[in-house]
Amino acid sequence: MQSTAEYLVDLWPVELANLQLDVAPMPDQPLTVKGVARWRVEPERHRVVLFRIPIERMSRLHRDDDWHRRLMVESCVFRAVGELIGKDPWELAPDRFRHH
Repeated sequence: MQSTAEYLVDLWPVELANLQLDVAPMPDQPLTVKGVARWRVEPERHRVVLFRIPIERMSRLHRDDDWHRRLMVESCVFRAVGELIGKDPWELAPDRFRHH
């Protein structure tokens, strides 16, 4: 998670200069909210909170191994940071996914 955040900060130094990335076990959302959040974005604090238990236990992986679990966490970081700065996650590092 931290290496993914550092990678994104390197690519977007101005937009993510003050990024605060935290991990919490579970979201503290009202019972009336359907579903379980994987992350929360707090733009005013330039903060992203990833929720460990929902990411670990509720993500559907087609193969349950270390590499696929790491990709799931990385995907959540990309989506949350994209939400924070108003970018599509695929825009954050387009060259990372191109095969030359």
